[in-house]
Amino acid sequence: MDNLSELAQELINFERENGLNDNEVAFGSHLSVERIHEIKSSNTPVTSEEVELLQRFMQSK
Repeated sequence: MDNLSELAQELINFERENGLNDNEVAFGSHLSVERIHEIKSSNTPVTSEEVELLQRFMQSK
């Protein structure tokens, strides 16, 4: 996991610890499943709005 972004690692760990899948994270964060996949693969830059949405969702759990 060394080549993943910090956000991607945090998201993967969050899903694992809370027993969630990408669909549930997408629904809760109001992002698309495809975008969750892209963020977790660290292939594209993440906007500050996306970071905020994901952090807000993760803090709500």
